[in-house]
Amino acid sequence: MLTDKEIERLEKLYTKERLLWGENFRFVAGIDEAGRGSLAGPVVAGAVIFKEGIYIEKLDDSKKLTSSQRETLYAQIKNKAVAVGVGVVYQDEIDKINIFNATIKSMKLAIANLNIQPDFLLVDGLTIPELSIPQEKVIDGDARCCCIAAASIVAKVTRDHLMEELDKIYPQYGFAKHKGYGTAFHLQALKKYKPCDLHRKTFKPVAKLIET
Repeated sequence: MLTDKEIERLEKLYTKERLLWGENFRFVAGIDEAGRGSLAGPVVAGAVIFKEGIYIEKLDDSKKLTSSQRETLYAQIKNKAVAVGVGVVYQDEIDKINIFNATIKSMKLAIANLNIQPDFLLVDGLTIPELSIPQEKVIDGDARCCCIAAASIVAKVTRDHLMEELDKIYPQYGFAKHKGYGTAFHLQALKKYKPCDLHRKTFKPVAKLIET
């Protein structure tokens, strides 16, 4: 059962959505990504649409949550959201088109994979070009909007699961643990084993090892 304090917190997170619902935008989608700064694997975007009156306890920016909390919330989001979409762009394409363009592409794919066409987008920290759907860039949106917070969890959990599966193919790099980010362990493994097919060859720590 939700406490009054938790309902109050979630109501604040719904501020932007409520304003848009009041302007007759029925399907407001939150958009966020995970993996933009990783040295390996894909960048993944999530898109989530909630209807008015949906409260998910402890919903928050994915970075503020433990892995266990994210998994629990991910299941609830999938169950309670009107629509959930995911977009994935892998490392080979990231190297071809650069990480910014790959992030934009993953967001467009996530929107396209929603089973309901959104009529407004709330996007974490970015403006998505070449879209006819009205949108708003929201700085720190994953901490300010319910639908973006949910999208951040969907993106993060989806990507974590992918990296855990890829770890089975390349266990020496520890992808299941650090998810491809530049931890000390990962950098040491890179030096020892050299980059594999999952690494982003245009990212500096990886590119330097290829050059040597």
